[in-house]
Amino acid sequence: MRVCVLGGGINGFSCALCILEHFKIKGENVEVIVISEKFTPNTTGDGSAGLWGPYLLGETSAAKVHQWSKGMHDFLENLWISEDAGEAGICLTPVIRVTTTDMPQADFWKDIVYGFKYLTQGQLDELNRNRAKKFKSGLQFITFTSEPRKLLPYLMKRFQSQGGRILKEKIENIYNFMKIADYDVVINCVGLGALKMLNDKDMYPIRGQVSRVNAPWLYYVLLDDSDDGNYIIPNSFTVVLGGTHQENNFNTSVCPKDKKFIVDGCKEIIPALNQAQHLYDWVGLRPGRTSVRLELERFGEKLLIHNYGHGGSGVTLAWGCAQDVLNILESALNIPQLKSKL
Repeated sequence: MRVCVLGGGINGFSCALCILEHFKIKGENVEVIVISEKFTPNTTGDGSAGLWGPYLLGETSAAKVHQWSKGMHDFLENLWISEDAGEAGICLTPVIRVTTTDMPQADFWKDIVYGFKYLTQGQLDELNRNRAKKFKSGLQFITFTSEPRKLLPYLMKRFQSQGGRILKEKIENIYNFMKIADYDVVINCVGLGALKMLNDKDMYPIRGQVSRVNAPWLYYVLLDDSDDGNYIIPNSFTVVLGGTHQENNFNTSVCPKDKKFIVDGCKEIIPALNQAQHLYDWVGLRPGRTSVRLELERFGEKLLIHNYGHGGSGVTLAWGCAQDVLNILESALNIPQLKSKL
């Protein structure tokens, strides 16, 4: 069986590795190749902080998000207790999520993370000290960061070590590719590329701008879930200050106004950041969609499995979605007439 994965980001390599390892363990003959115009360190995911947490997923059902995000959390947990944790950029990190609004915060995933608790009024009072706009509620828990700048090279290395291949190539139209490509199965993980490659009108960019600073004393994550809120996420060597989530904005240049909003807002939350050295700014376009698309489409005797539209949750959902892709593939292969053709 020949499998092609389109897209070299976190979802593409999660699918490619999940499928390759599964069929290798079963002793079945499978060839897997990843084709993409860009690979790490030039993917959208490379600019993100890699914090686990469902975010910007449109109308995707909570049940599916829970399933997929738990799949990724379990994958990260297994990596964290392995000798590969450092290479893969896996860290266990305390998180505080607060909001200035009266809207209840999403907590349908609270059974997945460690030590979930609601903030007490005393904790909120401490965070609100010297703040004009007060936080009204909050959550605390412990979860993982998995920095894509480390995780992506790790997944690529693991994939290639088992015979997986990569090819740098730009695909203009997925359906034209399906007509000429000599593959039994194509996995579509092109992210925002689906806007043009499939003419998917449900896709839209969600512009994200962040600043990175040197603040090695900071060991916990703080997220303001308000609509105009900021976030502060430590990585191994830098701290990510954010951010923006501007829908239908294709601008990939750094905006000084956004930078001021980010830096000033984060310093208001944690005044010690006034002492942090600014390193650089980054802008990327998240693959927004009305809901994640993960489904099978038959193309003659070939299989086309779509897996894109992960919004701001690419790292959070990647392995869980890859497991679902594998399940769809195995179910399709168990249909007798299809199995005989492949």
